[in-house]
Amino acid sequence: MEKHKFLSVDEYESNFPEEVQLIVGQIRDLIRAIAPEAQECISYNMPAYKFKGVLVYFAAYKNHIGFYPTGSGIKHFESELGPYKWAKGSIQFPLNQEIPFDLIQKIVTYRLEENRSK
Repeated sequence: MEKHKFLSVDEYESNFPEEVQLIVGQIRDLIRAIAPEAQECISYNMPAYKFKGVLVYFAAYKNHIGFYPTGSGIKHFESELGPYKWAKGSIQFPLNQEIPFDLIQKIVTYRLEENRSK
């Protein structure tokens, strides 16, 4: 069976249970407040934000939010990622814990400044 292809972030967000929609909406609002000039789109079938290249992607899963700030976004904040499962380009924020919006804000701000300097 073919996986559904989302055409917009609104459509993506509406695909989840209400409590996950709330988190997706909060992350989306946070990114748009920090980077209003960023283009919001669907890329790799998840929300993506682009300004002079990719800023961040994120996705909702059954048990976590996947946050993808590129390798530089991970490397710069490595010391703050201790409580989360993370790899070279991704971080997992468990849905059964408080989402670290302050950390997301710092990462998006860093990535925006990084891309602005390109």
